[in-house]
Amino acid sequence: MASEGRIGHIISIEGTVVDIRFHDRVPKAGTRLLAGHDDGIVIEATNFPYPGIVRGIVFNPTSELCLGMSVHDTGAPLQVPVGRALLGRMVDIYGNAIDGEGPLFSGQHRPIFGHPVPLSERRVEAEVFETGIKAVDLLSPIERGGKAGLFGGAGVGKTVLITEFIHNMVAEYEGVSLFCGIGERSREAEELYREMRDAGVLDRVVMVFGQMNETPGVRFRVGHAALTMAEYFRDAMSRDVLVLIDNIYRFVQAGSEVSGLMGRMPSRVGYQPSLATELAGLEERICSTASGSMTSIQAVYVPADDFTDPAATHTFSHLSASIALSRKRASQGLYPAVDPLKSFSALLTPSGVGERHHRIASETRRVLAEYENMKDIIAMLGIDELSETDRATVATARRLERFLTQPFFTTERFTGHDGRLVPLDETLTSCERILSGEFSDRPEGDFYMIGSVQEIGNGTKTRQHDAA
Repeated sequence: MASEGRIGHIISIEGTVVDIRFHDRVPKAGTRLLAGHDDGIVIEATNFPYPGIVRGIVFNPTSELCLGMSVHDTGAPLQVPVGRALLGRMVDIYGNAIDGEGPLFSGQHRPIFGHPVPLSERRVEAEVFETGIKAVDLLSPIERGGKAGLFGGAGVGKTVLITEFIHNMVAEYEGVSLFCGIGERSREAEELYREMRDAGVLDRVVMVFGQMNETPGVRFRVGHAALTMAEYFRDAMSRDVLVLIDNIYRFVQAGSEVSGLMGRMPSRVGYQPSLATELAGLEERICSTASGSMTSIQAVYVPADDFTDPAATHTFSHLSASIALSRKRASQGLYPAVDPLKSFSALLTPSGVGERHHRIASETRRVLAEYENMKDIIAMLGIDELSETDRATVATARRLERFLTQPFFTTERFTGHDGRLVPLDETLTSCERILSGEFSDRPEGDFYMIGSVQEIGNGTKTRQHDAA
């Protein structure tokens, strides 16, 4: 129980925001305050509008909340459990188990507000983090210890791609995978948990959720809670950690809601004026040290497919790789709908991925770009009006487009295609053979939804498909 000098009383309630008067020592910003029966209501001290008054955001408002209610200052920020006990569990922002498998027993807790690792202690690795997904490994390779973003509007496949990353990497990855769901639908959380359990990889996965129906305060802080858990695995247990976040835009959105509730003046396009600072406070905690690496893949919703939206542009600046998803490609049935001309990676240089990978990726992008430039001519005049060289370029580009599609393990029950995990070397060899014209006599449909081109040669491709 807090001392009498650390007890305040609620004097104002507006939605999930409360004003609390303290008669003695005022708590610091970020402090966890408790109220209600058995201290069941959690409040975070956020700002100080008047002397002796603390304004806080309520994480779990109930009908019990009322004027005059006593509030206890804990003197510490919100803390979450860390350690081995989290493996295989699904928890909320407080570290409470929500998977129905009983309570979580962890003897260690850490504050959710961590500090970025000093530059002198960071480790930079120019090493490809293979995902087994052809379009990503070839055109936008992810750096081990880096941050990659999946950019796209609603319904273009961000969550499906994140789920496939988890499936492929947990099976092959030696470290710990941590999935952070910010503003997730309850259905998606349950499906992901079940898929990881059925795949037999749940014992190396930690899942943290701040769901869509929870308050903006929970959605705003669940990312910090997840990174605290990830940092413990990296620093105290010397493990490599893969952090998957779906969706970082919901973090920005929750911050905007909190800012509005606090009465701050909105900035560009209605976002909070502190958008850049809040996003950097989260992103800069993701890095590698001498103890272990921390690699992050983040889904980023792009409002109205506008890549100039402030939420998207501020997120871009923190990433070493960007995977742009195209609604047009999705409508053509080209899944994953990765746009090869808008995706990029800082690692895709001769010194980063090697001369061969860089050459094949550059040639692939060149052929696809030439095809993109000729589409208007083809639409107006027809392909027969092109020169023989241009027709060959179009044929190669269309085969490459279909080859870069891939059946996923996580969508097998919907598509009827067996999933494929394609090693990077097989992807490079396959693209090299397509670019050389070796398969100029094969129909485009042979390249759709396969693993490597070896499947065409040995007859394992049993179904013929084509995309519009």
